[in-house]
Amino acid sequence: MAWAGKQALRANFGDGRYNTVGSHAERFRHFATWCKEQKQIRDAAEITREDVEAFCRSLAEQVDAEDIKVSYAINLISSVNVTLNAMRGDDKLRVKPSSEVGSRNRTRRDPPAGLRQHDVRQCADRLREQGQARIAATIEVARAFGLRRREASMLNARAALGQAHKRGAINITAGTKGGRGHRVDRWVPVTPYTMNVLRRAADAQGKARNLIEPELSLKQWFSRLRHAWSSVRNDCGLKKIHDLRAAYACARYRELTGHAAPVVAGRRIADRHADNQARQTITVELGHGRVDVVASYIGGSK
Repeated sequence: MAWAGKQALRANFGDGRYNTVGSHAERFRHFATWCKEQKQIRDAAEITREDVEAFCRSLAEQVDAEDIKVSYAINLISSVNVTLNAMRGDDKLRVKPSSEVGSRNRTRRDPPAGLRQHDVRQCADRLREQGQARIAATIEVARAFGLRRREASMLNARAALGQAHKRGAINITAGTKGGRGHRVDRWVPVTPYTMNVLRRAADAQGKARNLIEPELSLKQWFSRLRHAWSSVRNDCGLKKIHDLRAAYACARYRELTGHAAPVVAGRRIADRHADNQARQTITVELGHGRVDVVASYIGGSK
């Protein structure tokens, strides 16, 4: 399918558009691979709109987990639109990228689920009752320290527990976006509650290097994590795992300013200086390089 897509692009754009054809063909290859692996589809004639929308949902999940950027997801979907148009000669399967994965710059407008630690603990307890101690620990540390799915999964809870006793904070280095954790220290403070979260995580981890089941690949682990989480989250009033990261940011904002985050209060209550200082601190603790990104977790500053 990837080869056929490239030939259709060449025919559609003609000579002299090598970069355009190459870029679209490379991004369409991701879709072709996904169709083969997830849908067992090898012929573009078999693709339905439901298949394209399912691909978009998989990208949205990766965006929410911060495995890929919104801009990259939008480019992937755009190339699928362009290539399928070239192959079919119509736009019947076209989807709107921003509607599927969000706009490039997003400001959170709804409070995240998971603001109450009790709800997350209840969900984790249910997972432990099902024999999913490692997944329960992953969920808890994601909320306790504002970690991405990959970061929470790859956390060495035993080592982090030692750091917490010694420094009162843990340094997030594994599973970080772009390997940033190996270049920049990212210390996240520990409270009595989150110390207990670390203890439970260390118990679940045992002698392993992190919270991932040793016999599973990262892809297999994420699949198991997603399935287990989906089976219990609704009963506890929770939604996406990524919301737990936003819940951490909102809770941390309250700790730093003494006021609810703008997305929770409906507007900014803290004074401008306190708001700016909190955003800078949260940016570092979440492992971002730009302060403006924090608006997607706690809301705007107006």
